[in-house]
Amino acid sequence: MATSFKHRNLPRLLLQAREAVMVHTRPSLRGHGLSDQQWRVLRVLGEHGTVETGRVAREAFISGPSLTGVLARMERDGLVRRERDPADQRRSVVEATAKGRRLVDKLSHTVEAHYAWMERSLGAANLEHLYQLLDAVIALEGGVRTAEGDPCASTT
Repeated sequence: MATSFKHRNLPRLLLQAREAVMVHTRPSLRGHGLSDQQWRVLRVLGEHGTVETGRVAREAFISGPSLTGVLARMERDGLVRRERDPADQRRSVVEATAKGRRLVDKLSHTVEAHYAWMERSLGAANLEHLYQLLDAVIALEGGVRTAEGDPCASTT
């Protein structure tokens, strides 16, 4: 007997939406020898400059151990530079090299052109509403750290 769900599978829909958006970006990334993870790292660095590696991991949604490997490959390819944080030697920071920044600049045009197409297709108000809804879901789910306020949390 199949289980009956009232609501659609939101995690699956979010993954499908991500894949639908990325299908337009991936060819450009692959054309420059980048993985999705490497692009996320470069995007974070392009937006923020020199960044502590923990923050890169959080903003790029890459686990710490995976980020270590991604950064090693990017460093080998001359896209990023890592060093100890001058303010706290226990931490390391990463920044895009000139080559990495040129790549971010080049790819940002492709990404922004796709977003402009989405804005024309969906309408500016709808795209903004989508951003607001996604921000609200992230805040709602990310803000719940205990069972309080979470209808799905165990009460045991």
